[in-house]
Amino acid sequence: MRTILTVAGSDSGAGAGIQADLKAISANGAYGLSILTSVTAQNTRAVTAAFALPLDIIEEQFAAIFSDFTPAAAKSGMLADRERVEAVARLMARYAPPHYVLDPVMVSKSGFPLLERDAIDALRTQLLPLAEVVTPNVHEAQLLAEMEIHTLADARIAAARILEQGPRAVVLKGGHLEEQPGTDLLLSADGARLYEGEFIETTDTHGTGCTFSAALATQLGHGRSLEDAVGLAKAYLTEAIRHAPGLGTGSGPTDHFFYLRGDETAPWLSRLSVSVEEAAR
Repeated sequence: MRTILTVAGSDSGAGAGIQADLKAISANGAYGLSILTSVTAQNTRAVTAAFALPLDIIEEQFAAIFSDFTPAAAKSGMLADRERVEAVARLMARYAPPHYVLDPVMVSKSGFPLLERDAIDALRTQLLPLAEVVTPNVHEAQLLAEMEIHTLADARIAAARILEQGPRAVVLKGGHLEEQPGTDLLLSADGARLYEGEFIETTDTHGTGCTFSAALATQLGHGRSLEDAVGLAKAYLTEAIRHAPGLGTGSGPTDHFFYLRGDETAPWLSRLSVSVEEAAR
């Protein structure tokens, strides 16, 4: 079984962050490893507090993981501030996982800042050049590219600006586009590719960026090409959104294991129950 590493913050509501990443990694067929950068108090309505973990604890987590496992890929999410961005950049460069997906988490859906402003420059100069692919949404891409994005033409220009900052590829997610929402753009030195998708009208999109980047890292870890990995991650996320369980009273989580709730679930559990009873006898 492949191991996939996520470096991110904790979400007490479990719809985003480390919790969402581990679910998505498992759902995409790998074993999730985790390094915590921060702890947040949040639910589906808001992030109310955040505490960044000490740098030495982050470094010790990296050392513990890479002394015992060989991750096939890694992703990073919430890094909180300049010091933790710089630390993660240094440690990613040191341990050099085969694939690195950078999710530039900056602001929560409720507007709570998840990356301090002085950390954005550090992310640009130190993390972007290490990334195989960076996965900004429209709002994050506007900050990184320093321009407004409304259309697919805008998205192409912004992605090109971000690509110039060092990553080998950019996936600009189009969930917030005014034109063709739900269409994602992949841009690399090999050219551009659009992934047209279904835009599902729902408020249950908590943690979708985390989920997509974790699924993408997992598919890359399985040996998929970048183009195929993006398509598979997008298809997985679409179904996770479609089957959102409707939890909480705000922006609810998706269902990372939607395929376990289908017609095959009951027969599978029945077979498991029989096996358990036989083992007990």
